[in-house]
Amino acid sequence: MTAATALWSFAAVVGLLTLTPGLDTALILRTSALGLRRRAWGVVLGVQTGTLIWGSLTSLGVTALLTASQLAYQTLRWVGAGYLVWMGARMLLSTWRRRTGAATGEPHGEELDLAPGGPDRLLPGWRQGTVTNLLNPKVGVFYVALLPQFVPPAEPHLAFGLLLTSVHVLFGLLWSAVLIAFATALRERLRRPAARRLMDRITGIVVIGFGLRLVLGD
Repeated sequence: MTAATALWSFAAVVGLLTLTPGLDTALILRTSALGLRRRAWGVVLGVQTGTLIWGSLTSLGVTALLTASQLAYQTLRWVGAGYLVWMGARMLLSTWRRRTGAATGEPHGEELDLAPGGPDRLLPGWRQGTVTNLLNPKVGVFYVALLPQFVPPAEPHLAFGLLLTSVHVLFGLLWSAVLIAFATALRERLRRPAARRLMDRITGIVVIGFGLRLVLGD
C-alpha cells in the first residue's frame, strides 16, 4: 500500500464515521441551538483535541495498553460511563428546575437556565468536549484497531499516524461547522421554553444512553 492510497482509504473510512450521528453530534447541536456559539466551538475543539491525543498515543503504541490490560480498559469504561450518565442526568434535572421556576414565578440565573451549558465561553465547552472524548475507551480501541492498518511499512509510524489523525480532525471540524450553522439557523424556533426543555430532555436521554451502552456493551 502506497502512502497516497493509505491516506485516501483512511479518509474514506473516517469520513463516513464523522457523518454518523453520535454523542459528539448531540452535544454540538444542543449547545449551538441554545445560542452558545462560542461554547459549541469549544466542544468541537475539545472533541478534536481528544481525537488528536488518541491518535498520538496510538502512533506511539501507548493505547495498545488498553487492549492488553483488562483492568485499564474497564476502569476507563466505568469512569467514562459515570461521567456521561452524570452529564445526561444534569440536563434532565435542569429541565425540571426550569419548569418549576417558571410555574412558581421564581427567577433563575443564567447558569441555571443553561445548565449544564453555563456561560457562552470557549473554555468550558473545550473542557467538556475533551473529557467526553478521552473518557471513551472505545475511541482508543478504535484507533488501535484501525490506525496501524493504514500506515505503510516504509513510512515513519509516528509521523504518518499523526497525518492520518489530522485528516480525521479536519473532517470533524468541517462537519461540526455544518452542524453549528444548522442549529444556529433553528435557534429562534428553539428559544421557546417548551422547545428548549424538549431539546434538553432528548439530549440528556441520548447522553445517558451512550453511558449505559458503554457499560453494558461488549
